[in-house]
Amino acid sequence: MNGVMVLGTASDVGKSLIATAICRALANEGYTVAPFKSQNMSNNSYVTDDGKEIGRAQGIQAEAARTSASVWMNPILLKPMSDASSEVVLFGTAIERLSGKDYRDSFYKKGLEAIESSLDYLQSHFDLVVMEGAGSPVEINLKDRELVNMKVAELADIPAILVADIDRGGVFASIVGTLELMNEQERSHVKGIIINKFRGDITLFEDGITWLEERCGIPVLGVLPYINSHMIDGEDSLSIPQSMNNGEVDIAVLKPPYISNYTDLEPFYFEEDVSIRWVSRLADIGNPDAVILPGTKSTIRDLQYFRDEGFDEWLERYQTRGFIAGICGGYQMLGENLIDPDGADTGIAGTVEKGFGIIPADTTFLSKKRTVKNEGRLHHATGITLNQPISGYEIHLGETKLHSTTHSFLQLNNGEDEGYFTVDGKVFGTYIHHIFHHDEWRNWWLNQIRHQKGLPARVAVYLSEIKDAKYDELADHLKKNIKWEVLKGIMMNNQVPR
Repeated sequence: MNGVMVLGTASDVGKSLIATAICRALANEGYTVAPFKSQNMSNNSYVTDDGKEIGRAQGIQAEAARTSASVWMNPILLKPMSDASSEVVLFGTAIERLSGKDYRDSFYKKGLEAIESSLDYLQSHFDLVVMEGAGSPVEINLKDRELVNMKVAELADIPAILVADIDRGGVFASIVGTLELMNEQERSHVKGIIINKFRGDITLFEDGITWLEERCGIPVLGVLPYINSHMIDGEDSLSIPQSMNNGEVDIAVLKPPYISNYTDLEPFYFEEDVSIRWVSRLADIGNPDAVILPGTKSTIRDLQYFRDEGFDEWLERYQTRGFIAGICGGYQMLGENLIDPDGADTGIAGTVEKGFGIIPADTTFLSKKRTVKNEGRLHHATGITLNQPISGYEIHLGETKLHSTTHSFLQLNNGEDEGYFTVDGKVFGTYIHHIFHHDEWRNWWLNQIRHQKGLPARVAVYLSEIKDAKYDELADHLKKNIKWEVLKGIMMNNQVPR
């Protein structure tokens, strides 16, 4: 197979970012490119055009490659629901909930078949495949039945590059240690090394490059300088910054243990007067202008966590003075009752939990997950008219019913009412992920907060206009700082673009 696998010495070293850059660089040169990650473990997901669920990183990489995301690009998605079990999503559809041991014991053969089918499809439809590994490829306790690193490189017979993060320190040990723990066959796939997140004068690292090449016998393809505000969605919770900016508008995001789809909040990082803080403990809440409850893979368990921290009583007092928004699981938590008759959310049938009681609604968890892309407009009951339609995606088990439809938030194109909205706009809840990626709505909401603080209104920041340019900037950054033609030679045998 023509292409490359991007391996990492650890999680969060930049595999996803570099794979994204390679996808765009190749697409800009006329190649048809498919991203691929055989098995993804993340609660940060992406809904394809046909309503299937894959890892968000592969969805973003497909955008960078200028192609439509599909389940062939991420056939297996594991979504952690507790410390001991995950929901297994196969070809975009949730099929079961398994413990780590059960997954290794019962799913391995089925997983291999799914991976082989995906590789066959991608090879026949694209010039090149840009694969991404997971974590480290040398987790000794997992190697015998792994489905995402060297086993997949061997199945695809594809070369690999190893990415290491110099910013966190220990880069030499992480590279040498990773290669030393590979067997001879595995190591034969590794054709290059990339050092990522470098700060400072690159000439001071030249001796390090020489040492690595002599010690490992593998070329260092380049050293990538650290990038701030690259605007590429993160893969997992390790990439969530604790705070961002130091603006006058203070937004606290309540961070649950099983947070999902946290990229809903990333647009705020590009609002210069907005400070985003991720808060897990009540002692750190301070006095924010707005509070957002994001999505979660385990709504009731995370609700109980927040209640144990004392957030329930705090929110009851806070709602009289501040702005509150709930997205997906956060929307469910803000309601009055959460009912789990079959154990779809908790794993315990018959569970009933009181919500925060801020939104007059009840949520019932169902066994079948809803994954769909949707579009609509703000509901006429909001009294707000925006030029930009609202579009996004839903990924949830629960069905939420308002006690009164006079407070609906959106009217979808299919005629359904969706979400909750108060007349004064101080509280809203929705199942639509990426609601804040809609520039006019985000600007309207922020301007209400600015007005309450006595700050001047601002014009909308249209992030959609710069996102595609960010992919090009990332590709240019990669090509400028690595031996691009050498990497292309590794990926293919003198192919020419179609």
